[in-house]
Amino acid sequence: MKKQLSSKQHSALLNTLKTRFEKNINRHKGIDWAKVQAKLEVNNEKLWSLNAMEESGGEPDVVDYDKKTGEYIFYDCAAESPKGRRSICYDHEALEKRKENKPENSAVEMAAEMGIELLTEEQYRYLQSLQKSGENFDTKTSSWIKTPAAIRKLGGALFCDYRYGNVFLYHNGAESYYAARGFRGLLKV
Repeated sequence: MKKQLSSKQHSALLNTLKTRFEKNINRHKGIDWAKVQAKLEVNNEKLWSLNAMEESGGEPDVVDYDKKTGEYIFYDCAAESPKGRRSICYDHEALEKRKENKPENSAVEMAAEMGIELLTEEQYRYLQSLQKSGENFDTKTSSWIKTPAAIRKLGGALFCDYRYGNVFLYHNGAESYYAARGFRGLLKV
């Protein structure tokens, strides 16, 4: 399957991203939209991934620039864990272990299909630091995060949320899933 947008989708997505970029300058001080757009214009596959983030409710936005690689970094910046990515377990192995009431998918598989990565704990905490006071992410939902192999090997997986003025890191069985838990991703362009 070729991961490419139609010209109409391409234009609509760029317009949405530009509007969000301009509305949320606090997330990307010192980054010039024209340079971001120039990178996006020549990378159809990355645009396709951003569109997948957008369509699933992620509201992607630029949050950083990696000077070493010359890449702009987009995170899902929706107020709550993306609606189109909830009620999923952690990964394929966890999905296969469920005998009854299997969710439709897993966070790791969905991220791979979209061409994005799950946030790490450090990246999740960074995302929370970008919000203005009182506007934190995941105040009603939670998000799976990239789980260290040692924890995953023992059957667990990690997730985070924001409650009581703090970011909390929790663990759960990787096969668990809840209507209020999804995942946030990142994409480097």
